[in-house]
Amino acid sequence: QVQLVESGGGLVQPGGSLRLSCAASGFTFSRYGMRWYRQAPGKEREFVASITTDGSGNYVDSVKGRFTISRDNAKNTVYLQMNSLKLEDTAVYYCNAVRLNMAYWGKGTLVTVSS
Repeated sequence: QVQLVESGGGLVQPGGSLRLSCAASGFTFSRYGMRWYRQAPGKEREFVASITTDGSGNYVDSVKGRFTISRDNAKNTVYLQMNSLKLEDTAVYYCNAVRLNMAYWGKGTLVTVSS
């Protein structure tokens, strides 16, 4: 049974940091590209960051220099380190695994940036 379980969300003040984790099971994690998406209230889900099987990262412009995606294949986990958080980073963050025509999604973790 495939599972992606996000954790690490919460309430943080502007300028603060959080690290999201996504624990994967039920598939060969190291063979999948991993992505983070987010969905803010009233908005469509948007791409945030991705990491290839060999560890190359890519980011949406709005988070470049603030967020860092990484993966630990030994732990079947992908991370999103979020620094210098802004009010507009408030959203539910989703983990996504992709390979060829296969894609899996987690249920999300809520990040709220508020003073």
